[in-house]
Amino acid sequence: MKPAPSATASITPVPSPSAGPPGLSKRARPRRVIAVGGGKGGIGKTLVSANLGVALAQAGMRVLLVDADLGGANLHTCLGVGQPSATLSDFVRNSKVAIENIIIPTGVPQLSLIAGAQDVLDAANIKYAQKQKLLRTLLAQPVDYLLLDLGAGTSFNTLDFFLVADHGVLVVLPEPTAVENAYRFVKAAFFRRLQQVEAQYGIEDLVESALTTREGALRTPHDFIAQVRQQDPAAGARLERDLQSFRIRLVVNQARTDADMNVGTAVVSAWKKFFGLEMDDLGAIRYDDEAWRAVRKRRPVLLERPDSPAALSLQRIAGRILTIDGNGSGSSTP
Repeated sequence: MKPAPSATASITPVPSPSAGPPGLSKRARPRRVIAVGGGKGGIGKTLVSANLGVALAQAGMRVLLVDADLGGANLHTCLGVGQPSATLSDFVRNSKVAIENIIIPTGVPQLSLIAGAQDVLDAANIKYAQKQKLLRTLLAQPVDYLLLDLGAGTSFNTLDFFLVADHGVLVVLPEPTAVENAYRFVKAAFFRRLQQVEAQYGIEDLVESALTTREGALRTPHDFIAQVRQQDPAAGARLERDLQSFRIRLVVNQARTDADMNVGTAVVSAWKKFFGLEMDDLGAIRYDDEAWRAVRKRRPVLLERPDSPAALSLQRIAGRILTIDGNGSGSSTP
């Protein structure tokens, strides 16, 4: 790939995707949706979300950051924004609150924010209709990138927000337990995606079997697709084509050594070998004391120390996303 775009690069907006999530595909939507998730807490999802938002805005994109960590929001703190008077929970729970009333500036040109719920204990368990209303409204926003900072784990709400994205970015630490949790997250997201299309392919019984823990239940996406092909080759082929869009973008955070920098490549290779699905390694973020110093100052490291190793890593990752979208150029070297 080519070098990453500079902050002042002139970039042509990305065309709208031809298809959206189930039930929402005919609605206007942002040109691209990014969702940042992970298998556990404390791995730096919010740091990645905040700084990706800054980098994309600096590259000329209109970006709306949404703190979708329902029940544990802190994205506004990472951006140095005070506690907003209105948050995501106000929109979800009050039909009279318009989305425009909860979008606030961040101080970064072209970067806006919707802060997450702070005062609703059951915010993480919003009802289906509330979730659909929220998704419909967010996907109709006139921005180049809608960037969702998700909560940790594999709740249905978290997975549904992750699956609605064009770029599902999975953050992982270069540690065995974190990598294991990342695999679990991707498997959970895959089978949640199957639940969304099971009626279309008549595979409800197979999906139910795959989600059980009974002896002999299907364990991997590769196993599942092979089983569908065995029962109905044509349906299996169509399902496999449909699931080609299920492609995770991996980011390794806090890489301290050269071996850590290569964890993403190893994870991508293992996922393809054992699960039969594609995954992209967007790169690794160098461990950097400047990153946590910036967090303590409530500033994105891209603004506080744009020349630091962590900031440069994040700029390269943003450049790769822009390159994938045919929107400028991004570096392929760590």
